[in-house]
Amino acid sequence: MRARYRAEGLSEQDLAPDPFDQFAQWFEQAAESGLHEPNAMIVSTADSAGRPSSRTVLLKQYDARGFVFFTNYGSRKARDLEENPQVSLLFPWHGVARQVIVAGRASRIGRDETAAYFRTRPHGSQLGAWASEQSSRVASREELDRLYAELAARYPEGEDVPAPPHWGGYRVAVESVEFWQGRENRLHDRLRYVRTESGWVVERLCP
Repeated sequence: MRARYRAEGLSEQDLAPDPFDQFAQWFEQAAESGLHEPNAMIVSTADSAGRPSSRTVLLKQYDARGFVFFTNYGSRKARDLEENPQVSLLFPWHGVARQVIVAGRASRIGRDETAAYFRTRPHGSQLGAWASEQSSRVASREELDRLYAELAARYPEGEDVPAPPHWGGYRVAVESVEFWQGRENRLHDRLRYVRTESGWVVERLCP
């Protein structure tokens, strides 16, 4: 299986002054192209021994402070981040022959910010955050469904569900962002913003 990329190129002159504006442009174009869940990103972490792990998570917010996602603080990704806060985010926009790769340092966001986002989640997702001890073993699917049903009885539809203390957000403060554009003959364009003391520097990488 081998796809041929025929997309237009990406030049240094095309780039926005900072990676957040550039990401906003590409994100909007990805959404307008009809890509399913363009905010889906692969979050890669490593523990203190260097053992890596990856999973798909949804981006929920981004601005000049960084990229935000939410998770159970007892999950494997959260345990990794407590030991080693360095993280990589990958947006695999294959349908438009693009990728964005973010490298940075993750830290927990405030509880007020977490609670504000939690209130916007669908009722079922709020209950799911309480029912699932993410990444821990569970005896059966029936056990998980039982826990959910107990919570649904305790917090019926329309009733406020508090944000779990073991659940919240991480913000990834950006150190570099690479914008990858597929080109013919595997001579892809790779332009990377790198944060320096004097601001963002853009460098071109070989494909």
